[in-house]
Amino acid sequence: MADGGQVGTVAKGAGIVLMTLAAGQFLMTLDTSVMNVSIATVAHDLGTTVTGIQTAITLYTLVMAMFMITGGKIGGLLGRRRAFAIGCVVYGCGSFTTSIAPNLGVLIFGWSFLEGIGAVLIMPAIVALVASNFEARQRPRAYGLVAAAGAMAVAVGPLVGGLVTTYFSWRWVFAGEVVIVAAILVLARRIADAPPTERQRLDLVGTVLSAAGLGMIVFGVLRSSTWGWLQVKPGAPSLFGVSATIWLILAGGVVLFCFLAWERRIVKHHREPLVVPGILENLQLRGGLVIFFFQFLLQAGLFFVVPLFLSVALGLSALATGARLLPLSITLLMAAAGIPRVWPRANPRRVVQVGLLALFGGIVSLLALLDLNAGAGITTVPMLLAGLGIGALASQLGAVTVSALPDERSPEVGGLQNTFTNLGASLGTALAGSVLVAALTASFLHGIAQNPAVPKSVVDQANVSLAAGAPFVSDAQLTTALDQAGVPAETSTAIVDENEKARIAALRSSLAILAIIAVVSLFFSRRIPTRQPGDDPAQAP
Repeated sequence: MADGGQVGTVAKGAGIVLMTLAAGQFLMTLDTSVMNVSIATVAHDLGTTVTGIQTAITLYTLVMAMFMITGGKIGGLLGRRRAFAIGCVVYGCGSFTTSIAPNLGVLIFGWSFLEGIGAVLIMPAIVALVASNFEARQRPRAYGLVAAAGAMAVAVGPLVGGLVTTYFSWRWVFAGEVVIVAAILVLARRIADAPPTERQRLDLVGTVLSAAGLGMIVFGVLRSSTWGWLQVKPGAPSLFGVSATIWLILAGGVVLFCFLAWERRIVKHHREPLVVPGILENLQLRGGLVIFFFQFLLQAGLFFVVPLFLSVALGLSALATGARLLPLSITLLMAAAGIPRVWPRANPRRVVQVGLLALFGGIVSLLALLDLNAGAGITTVPMLLAGLGIGALASQLGAVTVSALPDERSPEVGGLQNTFTNLGASLGTALAGSVLVAALTASFLHGIAQNPAVPKSVVDQANVSLAAGAPFVSDAQLTTALDQAGVPAETSTAIVDENEKARIAALRSSLAILAIIAVVSLFFSRRIPTRQPGDDPAQAP
């Protein structure tokens, strides 16, 4: 932690420091949620395809996952505030490049690469800077608000993206980010920082091994919906009849094993490792990282399913979809800021368990309310519950992980924390997506096979053409495609009806798997401590 003079100085401007760090976290998350609702428009403007833009999104995720541990280490070597500032400059350059991108190549360079590299410097530094600017008792609230800013960006991103893309241009979002980055850099001068560690050489072999291992795992997960998890989809790569997805994930695991072996060798020879392997033996840190993984898996899965229901199944605009997600932001902010303020000595394990139960309640309530006649109003209570759960988790987990180790290790903790959250978010989206496609395909093909209004020839053709998975499309999109294919009106109506039923069944299947994972995550909460960081055990209630 910073020395007493630093903390005292920061206390006077704690609000500005917290706002600056929260703004950085908000910015890191806003991009993807904005891009997700603007894919079609961006593809048209750049003269590319939706697949091209999805490739850029995948590469952005890959860059962050591959280099997050290295970014945390660089923050410890250069100084956290300096790494934060350098990351902001790189990120701002990426945002500007993206805003003027004339084609997909420039977009990938600006957004996927430059912004990704900026993010790997910024995000671990934020974790470490909260530790150096706030005393142990203040950290739960500080981490809660910073994490809430990131989660709120996911919720309001579709609203912002829909509004700006509809009435102006998606480019203005990225141009606006440049202005926000400039403001953050000005305010960052108020942030206190512990001096950097004694200058050491960066562990380049460890950097390559960690990047390769994490990159293979995340890329495999991201390609699972296209390649299949175990069973190979038509046209997908395979080895010994098994999908390349599982081989990539296994290969990544082997490389990470080699990475940890290399890091132990580095420590044995008294050199500075990228990550001290021994810190992963800390049960409190491990418990916090695992719950972070589950939180972001559930959060990403939920934010995949709900917008699909609102925008595709119900046909709401991006603006209306974003508005329906706002109840989540309300309870999220209330819980993240309110729990540490009202119950500063709350049992972290209990708060985490309540948060996971609230997330479970939000998922299950949506699952129960979702049917063919459901309207947009059914999302209100589930979103309130999910926001409460995410906010409760956000109020505790950052302080839990950082307090597990001495403050000089906080940059490494930040790198690990953001690595686990990226892994969780990648797996959450991929898992929810693959379950949805599998359930949609099975339900749709079964439905049209049982419907007497659909000729057997059409059923046979659908079985062949949808072997790789049925697309999740609206009634209007499917009707247009069937009309263009010359399908008779009676048959077309029957197919659209079956697709509507299959969509709901698919969404319910994705929610069901998320609900199961939420229950499983509760068993891992036992590693979370029962006392707040800085609490005197003798004074514990």
